[in-house]
Amino acid sequence: MPESVRILLVDDHAVLRAGLRALLEAEPGFQVVGEAGTGEDGVRLAAQTRADVVVMDLSMPGMGGLEAVRQIAALNQGTRVLVLTMHGEEEHLLPVLDAGGSGYVTKMSADEELIEAIHTVARGDVFLYPSGAKLLLRGLKAKAEPGEDDPLDRLTEREREVLSYTVEGFSSSEIGKKLFISPKTVDTYRARIMEKLGLRHRSELVRFALRKGLLKAE
Repeated sequence: MPESVRILLVDDHAVLRAGLRALLEAEPGFQVVGEAGTGEDGVRLAAQTRADVVVMDLSMPGMGGLEAVRQIAALNQGTRVLVLTMHGEEEHLLPVLDAGGSGYVTKMSADEELIEAIHTVARGDVFLYPSGAKLLLRGLKAKAEPGEDDPLDRLTEREREVLSYTVEGFSSSEIGKKLFISPKTVDTYRARIMEKLGLRHRSELVRFALRKGLLKAE
């Protein structure tokens, strides 16, 4: 995770953005580098500021938040998008992750969970509520195709261990300590896993692991 997390706020309500800025700038190591009131401006500022994390509303005039998530992910500059919205998980969680988002926080619980969620996605992990993991698992089971080749067979035993710890939210340092290898070696394993599985985003790793039973959605 970067020493200072650069954050971009994208929401069409200026009063909410001001409240979020005050909350986040009071947190050591957080820096709000910009604000936008539309999805179009959010995408433009994400490219300009190269923010580490974009906190994105879904319902905005013009380009919706979901399309903005998709376009920011397509920039391939390492920016993580955390959705902050009033909408329920049931309808929007899977589309957000499929678009390349890294997590989902409801506005009702933002004061308690937003800071933790930003730290989580800034280090490259996915922020999910337990209920979100259940929804994700149910959606993946519904999409699973019987008889297809198992991509898990492409991974070595050590790569499977790294995958399991990664999707459970452990950092490279923590995984290294568990497996008695360096954090840099963990990163190398993770890159190899992503290449073998044809994945680009950490959220895709979470979905893959849930489908294969490596991460239990209890």
